Amino acid sequence: MDVVCQQLVLSKSLLTLCDSGYRMATRSLSSVRARNPLPWYRTRLDIKNGDRKPRFTPQDSKVSILRNPGVVNVTNQTREKLCELVAQNVVYSKGPLVAVNKPQGLSVSGIPEEVSLSSLLPELQQHLGIRSATPLHVVKAAPKESSGLVLLSSCHTTSKHIEEFYAKCRKSQTPVVTFCAVTVGIPSPIEGDVNVALTIEQIGEHKLVVPVTHPTKGSLERREVKNTETHYKVLDSADSCALVQLQPMSVFQSQLLVHMTWKLCKVLGDHTYSARVGKVLGEPIYVPVDIAVPQTQVLEEKILRKMHFTQQQMHRMPLHLHLHQLLVPNHDEQKGSMLLTAPPPPFFLRTIELLGLTMKEPLLSSQNLLALPKTESSSSSQN
Repeated sequence: MDVVCQQLVLSKSLLTLCDSGYRMATRSLSSVRARNPLPWYRTRLDIKNGDRKPRFTPQDSKVSILRNPGVVNVTNQTREKLCELVAQNVVYSKGPLVAVNKPQGLSVSGIPEEVSLSSLLPELQQHLGIRSATPLHVVKAAPKESSGLVLLSSCHTTSKHIEEFYAKCRKSQTPVVTFCAVTVGIPSPIEGDVNVALTIEQIGEHKLVVPVTHPTKGSLERREVKNTETHYKVLDSADSCALVQLQPMSVFQSQLLVHMTWKLCKVLGDHTYSARVGKVLGEPIYVPVDIAVPQTQVLEEKILRKMHFTQQQMHRMPLHLHLHQLLVPNHDEQKGSMLLTAPPPPFFLRTIELLGLTMKEPLLSSQNLLALPKTESSSSSQN
């Protein structure tokens, strides 16, 4: 009876942005959650009094993240399992909008022979019971190798409204997305901006993003090169590792990974660009891009020991980059905007613990949002 009452209360509070079918979608989504109460990012956490910080036994503390809590490998999942996995990880649902917390490694739009989130959307829409004439589509998403938020919509009018909102945010230099990352190396200073032009070059067998220190006016006008910017802030650091908040103010392929190497740091699990950061006499140096080819990330022995890893296992180290928070406009413009939040996966939290770092919630507060009226912080789920 309590579940039925909750569903009735939820259905009355839904926004009527498109058609009345969204009420039925929400009731169906609630039933999916009831059958699958623990999404992937909580299944291996010991939660007490609402605290998501994992607690491990002495035996657990001596094994790597590959064994405990483990890393979701999407390549080993069937389409049905992946669809169910995504459906279990809905962190926000209201009106035509649905936000999911995707696992690391799941591409948003991949090659035809690869299972991607976009290719799963018809099944996901049916699985969630979203009865709309407009197909579910992606509005904003974390990159393939990152975990984190993906914003979906089943209403083109709503999607256009959100895109216009993001355009205004870019003009006002307001951060829209907030990532958290574990880095090897501590950015100096501990807070600042990375401003560097980027382009894509063919280096050997690879097409890679490279910095351009002195872009010409012509290259910028022809869009061969793009000026990019990322605001960063070190949230905690310990023994040459850091937990860093990243807010990209521009959009470019692999921007955050390349910007961190520009600060002589490498994101843990980055096997593409981390070779650009080397050491000479114990001091970090920037390695020329033409010789810093993609390779399995190399870590110092002291960090490997903390992580209970060997260098031979490093090819299995997942990328520790998570799209943690996303700014979206409220349907009621007088209420300003709100923050959607997706908690990091268990392996990310375990790594933080092993490295002696601390993560405080939320990473982004309303004080960080420039010129946005009455911004609200939305904690993840709508139960």
